[in-house]
Amino acid sequence: MVERRLLKNFDIGIVLVMVAIILYGLATVYSASRGGAAGAGSVHRQLVWVVAGAIAFALAVSLDHRTYPRLAGWVYGVNLALLAAVLVFGHAHKGAQRWIGLRSIGLTIQPSEFAKVAIIVTLAAFLVKYRSRLAEPKIFALSFAHVAVPMLLVFLQPDLGTAMVLTAIWFGMTFVAGARPKHLAAFVLGLVIVGFVAWHFGVLEDYQKARLTSFINPSVDPEKAGYHVLQARIAIGSGQATGKGYLHGTQGQLGFIPERHTDFIFTMLAEELGFVGAGILLLLYFLLLWKAMIIMSETEDDIGRLVAGGIVCMFLFHIAVNIGMTLGIMPVTGVPLPLFSYGGSSLMANMLALGLLVGIGTRRHKISF
Repeated sequence: MVERRLLKNFDIGIVLVMVAIILYGLATVYSASRGGAAGAGSVHRQLVWVVAGAIAFALAVSLDHRTYPRLAGWVYGVNLALLAAVLVFGHAHKGAQRWIGLRSIGLTIQPSEFAKVAIIVTLAAFLVKYRSRLAEPKIFALSFAHVAVPMLLVFLQPDLGTAMVLTAIWFGMTFVAGARPKHLAAFVLGLVIVGFVAWHFGVLEDYQKARLTSFINPSVDPEKAGYHVLQARIAIGSGQATGKGYLHGTQGQLGFIPERHTDFIFTMLAEELGFVGAGILLLLYFLLLWKAMIIMSETEDDIGRLVAGGIVCMFLFHIAVNIGMTLGIMPVTGVPLPLFSYGGSSLMANMLALGLLVGIGTRRHKISF
């Protein structure tokens, strides 16, 4: 466990903010499940994952981040094996094959959620190993190849949202590692070209195209592709300053909001508790990211700083895209709201990531004699 001399750097603030977001999310999940027995059941299942996440958090805190490079090969291999197993043995739901486990007893996990944390750790180890050569086009390209393999496996599930998260993590971490701006600019240009090809040559499914464009003008297809965005806008707008009251949201409680306890849970919060309730959640996320940025900036070794940077990128991307898609300013990509949306794998993976972050924070200063 954590040595006593490290406890003075233990960031209890991150723990308190994390717990506050989780509790806030549980209350919203209860409402999104329409309260009563159904709501209690959803909260109970989520609490089981909270306990599992707390264990993962504690284990991650106790692990010295300077050992990550020695573990990176194993972590990368297990990550690929799990993602490949999903494509062969995974359970399908709503056209996507993303889960693996014993569905008969309700024990399933979504490996793509844990893949984000695995990529942060293994990419950090890669960038530290080759940092002096990151300016070379070959090493820069290899750093993306490191992420591209699991990204392809995720995309085949299909899970476009998580594939986008992995891309954002890679971009942010290579930037923190000191990649040349011209290489990053060339990557963005290449991404645009790949996107154009994927759009026009059948790589993306029709529903994925519709989701990506529906936020621009959802009224073009209000009953299908634009339905999510239109209903979310109505619900959020009707919440006004203080909301309609807990458990009294009309759009959510009457079932007009799809995926209201997962991807669109922010809509439930904004309708029932209004701008004030949504603002409280945003403030909690701001505090979490602010504290994470402090740990990243104060960490004196490269591996810790890069892992912290990757975690910041992951959380920031999730928050911006999820809330943005409910407001109609981002494409609908199925990215959950960290620590808040219903979903065991996502919750546990996020708690694991924060455990790594707090562990890095406790050891942020190099030992000197």
